[in-house]
Amino acid sequence: MSCIIIDDEPLALELLEDFISKIDFLNLIASCSNGFEATNILHSNKVDLIFTDIEMPNFSGIDIIKSLDYNPHFIFTTAYSHYAVEGFNLNAIDYLVKPIPFHRFLKAATRAQSIITEKQEFATPSIEKPSNEQEFIFVKSEYENLKVNINDIRYIEGLKDYIKIYTHKEKPILTLNSLKKFEEKLSNNFIRVHKSFIVSLNHIHSVQRNRIVIDEKWIPIGISYKTEFLKRIDF
Repeated sequence: MSCIIIDDEPLALELLEDFISKIDFLNLIASCSNGFEATNILHSNKVDLIFTDIEMPNFSGIDIIKSLDYNPHFIFTTAYSHYAVEGFNLNAIDYLVKPIPFHRFLKAATRAQSIITEKQEFATPSIEKPSNEQEFIFVKSEYENLKVNINDIRYIEGLKDYIKIYTHKEKPILTLNSLKKFEEKLSNNFIRVHKSFIVSLNHIHSVQRNRIVIDEKWIPIGISYKTEFLKRIDF
């Protein structure tokens, strides 16, 4: 579930980033220190959930929510309780008063997940997987052709004339190939995120600023690939 943090206090941003990193179902897209930076991101990328402070210079959290041309899911994180009524009148999922303990943040995030998931399931018709979709590929490695289940592939790394295929096994598979050619063999669950990396969307643990975490491995997101990647994870 993609999310964004908006807060003009550096310590508050750092705390919420830490909280989000501990919750598997949250993928942090961006941390913004002001409303102008946040709206630039939100007008071009629809995230699932917004965590926003209310009182900020020039552009408040309430102003940000009202400025969007869609109805976002959001949680207010603020030091002031007197905005609670207005917050809930805007259909806030929750209203967290600083200092925010982790258990309270987790409860709000879990509630948001339940609401958003239910809404997506209601709005999205079920699509059956095509019967002819390939579930495995054969990869030539050293002196044998290895059968590799596509669902087992975490990510692929390009190394000039070779690529490394990382699966659930400790040792990656090394094969003579190019990322571009190999990308054509993969399903829509994979996406190129860097000139040297293709990742499986199914195995992403989290997104932290300009990197992806899969199996405790940090994978960079290239500037020229970032826009398309954000579109793919924003549902």
